Amino acid sequence: MTPQETAELVCEVLADKKANDIVTLDITDMTVIADYFVIASGRSTTQVKALADYVDEKFSVLGIEPLRREGISEGRWVVLDYGSVIVHIFNDETRMFYCLERLWNNGANVKKYEQ
Repeated sequence: MTPQETAELVCEVLADKKANDIVTLDITDMTVIADYFVIASGRSTTQVKALADYVDEKFSVLGIEPLRREGISEGRWVVLDYGSVIVHIFNDETRMFYCLERLWNNGANVKKYEQ
């Protein structure tokens, strides 16, 4: 699976679980840490945790395990690192504070997910 296909699948999985404001950032030419960020929001810490667990579960069925998982216990900002794709799931307040879309936006690399 290509990094782009992985990012698209993450978006679909997050949308299935009713994540809010799903965005993909193509950061291929900006850093070596990954090719894509997928960013989404949950309405509460409970939903943020549930979204992360759901992505983890769906990818695990495909034999894809994250290299790292951070923040699941707090549920404010969860990071699932799939190597070329890093998934960020925020509660609304934390997302507004860090505003990763603004930090990593080069004017043409942000794509809002639409079902």
